[in-house]
Amino acid sequence: MDAKQMIEDRRSVNIFDPTRKIDDETLKNIINLAVNAPSAYNLQPWRIIVIKSDEAKERLFNLAFQQPKVKEAAINLLIVGNRYGWDASNTVWDEMLQSVGGNQEIVDTAKSGAAWVYGSSEEMQIKFAEANAGLLAMSIMYSAKALGIDSHPMNGFDFAGIHKEFGLGEHEAVVMNITLGYRNEAMPLHPRRPRRGFDEIAEVL
Repeated sequence: MDAKQMIEDRRSVNIFDPTRKIDDETLKNIINLAVNAPSAYNLQPWRIIVIKSDEAKERLFNLAFQQPKVKEAAINLLIVGNRYGWDASNTVWDEMLQSVGGNQEIVDTAKSGAAWVYGSSEEMQIKFAEANAGLLAMSIMYSAKALGIDSHPMNGFDFAGIHKEFGLGEHEAVVMNITLGYRNEAMPLHPRRPRRGFDEIAEVL
């Protein structure tokens, strides 16, 4: 499957086959492919909470307005953004230092720039976390499709409840949940709804 075909074929699946599971190796392959997603300064300000057990699914189900796909999907991935991922504690800065041959001035300049932009306000911190984690989320869904696995992004849930239930830090923001699994082929897949194209959404200046 080429990239164009994969993008065209990916659908947000609402009804999964609960009998079909995703093994650990396949999940790791999806994530390890997806982390090629871009991020600001390559800071990768994200983490993923893998909801796989029946007990964990039940906890999420009750905070996601009891949407059946949470339980039917093989796995749920809570995508979490780090609002403070730009600060000096991020170990990516150390990796950057190595990649520039130990030139501390380059790294310090990058750190200062990141702090000036992303640390300037709470709004910018939230945008930093959500925008970067959103790039990872889409990359996960395409990576899953490349391996024959369906997905559905969700943000219809109790954000504050999930933050508390799954022990997120004050610096973290839940961006979305992604259900992963295999479509229940006994149920019809409705035609894709129309998308607005270039002429409707683009402004050329």
